[in-house]
Amino acid sequence: MKNLGQMMKQAQAMQQRMQEMQAEMEGREVQGSAGGGMVMVTLNGKSEMRGIKIDPALLKPEEAEILEDLIKAAHADAKGRADREMADEMQKLTAGLPLPPGMKLPF
Repeated sequence: MKNLGQMMKQAQAMQQRMQEMQAEMEGREVQGSAGGGMVMVTLNGKSEMRGIKIDPALLKPEEAEILEDLIKAAHADAKGRADREMADEMQKLTAGLPLPPGMKLPF
């Protein structure tokens, strides 16, 4: 039973570290770009859009479809970066824990 108590303490400590990491990630910002930097999207660590910058050269009615595509691409780029940062932080957090192969946190 000593191992069970120790495992519970480790789980509680990990849960606390995970909450701290998630709060830290929420405060981080990542940028994604498309069109050679003509469209920039800024997301926080929860993938919420915080800002967008568009090169004035794209603000022409005949360029609307291109602009829409570039916004989607920039958002996807930023989201991918945010997801990678979160995965990296989770890997650091779970380093050394005896998790079964293929098991990922959070559950």
